[in-house]
Amino acid sequence: MSTLLFRNGRVIDPVQNLDRVTDLLVADGEVVGVGSHASSDRVLDCTGKIVCPGLIDMHVHLREPGREEDETIETGATAAIAGGVTTVACMPNTEPALDTRDAAEFVILQAKRAEQCFVLPIGAVTKGRAGKELAEIGKLVDGGAVAFTDDGAPVASAEIMRRALEYTKMFKRKETFARPVDPFEDRFGKAVLVHAEIMELTEGGVMNEGAVSVRLGVRGMPGVAEDIMIYRDIVLAELTGGKVHILHVSTAGGVDLIRQGRKRAEQLVKEGKPSFWISGEACPHHFILTDETLTTFDSNYKMAPPLRTQADVDAIIDGLKDGSLSVLATDHAPHAAEKKAREFDLCPNGIVGVEVFLPLCATYLVEPGHLTWNQMIEKMTINPAKVLGIDRGSLVPGAVADVTVIDPDVRWHIDVKQFKSKSRNCPYHGWPVRSKAVATVVGGQVRMSEIG
Repeated sequence: MSTLLFRNGRVIDPVQNLDRVTDLLVADGEVVGVGSHASSDRVLDCTGKIVCPGLIDMHVHLREPGREEDETIETGATAAIAGGVTTVACMPNTEPALDTRDAAEFVILQAKRAEQCFVLPIGAVTKGRAGKELAEIGKLVDGGAVAFTDDGAPVASAEIMRRALEYTKMFKRKETFARPVDPFEDRFGKAVLVHAEIMELTEGGVMNEGAVSVRLGVRGMPGVAEDIMIYRDIVLAELTGGKVHILHVSTAGGVDLIRQGRKRAEQLVKEGKPSFWISGEACPHHFILTDETLTTFDSNYKMAPPLRTQADVDAIIDGLKDGSLSVLATDHAPHAAEKKAREFDLCPNGIVGVEVFLPLCATYLVEPGHLTWNQMIEKMTINPAKVLGIDRGSLVPGAVADVTVIDPDVRWHIDVKQFKSKSRNCPYHGWPVRSKAVATVVGGQVRMSEIG
């Protein structure tokens, strides 16, 4: 039996309400438990460090197949390991789209070949992500797809979204989980992840519509284009009893709609009536940056949804604090340098983020006191695991031994030249940050370690 001991770390596991300095033992790829242990095949000295479930980033773009010049499954997974992320869920806006069983199986096979982090395929809602016809959802589930989205494009048809929610609801969890499963979590089948945008309102826009876009003389994208779609899909979730997760929330209105939707779902449960699932995520760029950064026309600040106002940033932080936004994710979107070097209105949206996910969240959420370490880790582990319906995100005995070790006090500067990702489209180069992943363990295998 192969054993690995994390000695004398601050072990945090929100699932068990665990936060104390102790040892953590894993054996043969599974968690044994916490407590004093005399010896092990390998020991990692975690004194002064945080030991937590492996971080989960449920919103990444790995580009393979079709745009391997931007990223591959191997390079993206390697970047995730460098950032302390043990599981990523990859979006289906590849070329061709991830809309068949074969495509889902290809992702899983490539990830196994890479031998880095665990990679989960997310299937397209519609064939070719064209929004006209449902993809073969059942076959995608058989191929390993854990959720569905047309991310990068909205599902414009309310009818198709309704049918998607009705169909994905059929696919309930079959396997037994090591971690505790809330009956509410287990009720709704697979999640539909929503890219919330009314395209008629955003066509031709390159940034947030507001005072800054007017000052710069460029076409903007109004926040209501996001809010309207969020409202529509909350209503459809209630109608169908489906599971909806809102990706990359960027507006104050969107945060409030999700807040109200969650209260509505909770009230239905209390009344003993059929309910629905609604959750939302925040990305670091949407709680750190504002549209004022676009005055430089630096393409590294161009993304979709666009950076918005300080009022929106404040609302997203409030949503994270009160639990309206239950998930933190990156929307890691790599692009080759020559693509981002095009004219501002023609260059693609997006930034890379998986390698700096942890330090950005720690620096801008924990250090100012918006979240505790426990709250932040919950939003980066068990909460995304619940959305995706996977047996990850905890350190309960018998769980898969995915573990991240964090140095919470180290201060350093982000250097994009050191990234493992193929791309460098990141606006945080040179920024001072606090905390860093110093060991990443996947299934009991040490993939990265700076400690002995």
